[in-house]
Amino acid sequence: MNIRVRALFWVIVLMSAVVFPRQTAALTVGEQAPDFTAVDINGQEQSWSAYKGKYVVLEWFNFDCPFVKKHYESGNMQRLQKKYTEQGIIWISICSSAAGKQGYYNPQELSRLAQEKGANATAVIQDADGAIGRLYGAKTTPHMFIIAPLGRLVYDGAIDSIPGTDQEEIAGAINYVQEALNALLQGRSVAVGLTKSYGCSVKY
Repeated sequence: MNIRVRALFWVIVLMSAVVFPRQTAALTVGEQAPDFTAVDINGQEQSWSAYKGKYVVLEWFNFDCPFVKKHYESGNMQRLQKKYTEQGIIWISICSSAAGKQGYYNPQELSRLAQEKGANATAVIQDADGAIGRLYGAKTTPHMFIIAPLGRLVYDGAIDSIPGTDQEEIAGAINYVQEALNALLQGRSVAVGLTKSYGCSVKY
């Protein structure tokens, strides 16, 4: 085997060993949201379909991400969670950070952190294998989705209109999630159903 042929042989061998990352799903607003089943940090089984008949918010988070810190350290995310869960909306917070990556905590640690931060979500799920995140195509933390009572996806995108980490930006931003939920609760359609999420990349 001459040098050129040998080199080509090893290139082929090495390329065959490369594992490419799985791509996230591409969802379309207006279509049926995919269902999932997972155990939350309190040991309870969760799925959005268990809440059919209610609006469901899915929030991707990573407590170590500065964009998430902006909304939790200011209390903005907790206020939204409390405001809307008190109106019967289901709020599921999901952490898709893989073990060893930024934002990964075991369920006990994640539960402690959620309590320390005063989180008001209906449920918190540790999605360490990224199955739910990839199912929904979650790209950033935060990344927000809203599912209508019969399972239709009605919002996909950013929490608000200012993609920064400064807490002072919150007051001047258009909160897309709040706007969407207010419209839905008033029987109106969502004016802005798709935006580009911003934040840290999900640490799959």
